[in-house]
Amino acid sequence: MRKVFLLALLVSPVALAQSVSVETNSLMRLPSSTSVLQLERLDVADYGTLLVPATISQVTVDELHLGREARIAIAPGNTGLQLQVRHAQLEHGSQITTRGAPGTHEKPAKAGRDLTLRINALTAQELSVDARGGAGAQGYAGLDGANGVDPGCTWGAAGRGANGDNGGDGLPGAAGATVRVELPQDFPSDKIKVWVDGGAGGLAGTAGKPGKGGQSKGCVVYRADGGEKGRPGLEGQPGPAGPAGSVTIQRL
Repeated sequence: MRKVFLLALLVSPVALAQSVSVETNSLMRLPSSTSVLQLERLDVADYGTLLVPATISQVTVDELHLGREARIAIAPGNTGLQLQVRHAQLEHGSQITTRGAPGTHEKPAKAGRDLTLRINALTAQELSVDARGGAGAQGYAGLDGANGVDPGCTWGAAGRGANGDNGGDGLPGAAGATVRVELPQDFPSDKIKVWVDGGAGGLAGTAGKPGKGGQSKGCVVYRADGGEKGRPGLEGQPGPAGPAGSVTIQRL
């Protein structure tokens, strides 16, 4: 990873840099202490990834180069990102991603981050933007039922196993992003690939298993029969998918 030359303090709302380079198979994160970043050149080598934090709302680049399978990964955020490029060269398999984040049981899934992408001059076999929403979390698994009590030799009957709990419902997926792409008039429409699907709903929670009945026991005086097992719980319902985002293509 080559040195980044910052021409303004990172605590400034606007940061200027001569060049940012990400080496092959490496990851670099832009500083989060600025909201606007202006670059003369951005070069992400083959299989490299540049992470744009949620605090940055605008990036302006004079010369952009993405190598094979290189990524610009835009973190989810409440405000959209404007990415403005004077000239871009995109190699095979490169992509700009602004996907949402998957949810957990504590936090809902995050939507894809809205993006306005303007490229004045573009050299590429394909422009690929992934702005899908995050997937919902799987529902809670139902608890297994407790086992029934074993009988004694002089008293009682075997206990019945407890029923398993029902599984929880999967949580909703998040929305896809709103994406606006502004490209040169001569770039072919069939080479523009933008995904704005809503995130998949969470899987259904698994059903709890039934508890076993108390075991039968043979004694001197009599034999105690075993108890019945409980009923299994019910599987939860899968969560709903998030709503799709939207795509607007504007020709320059």
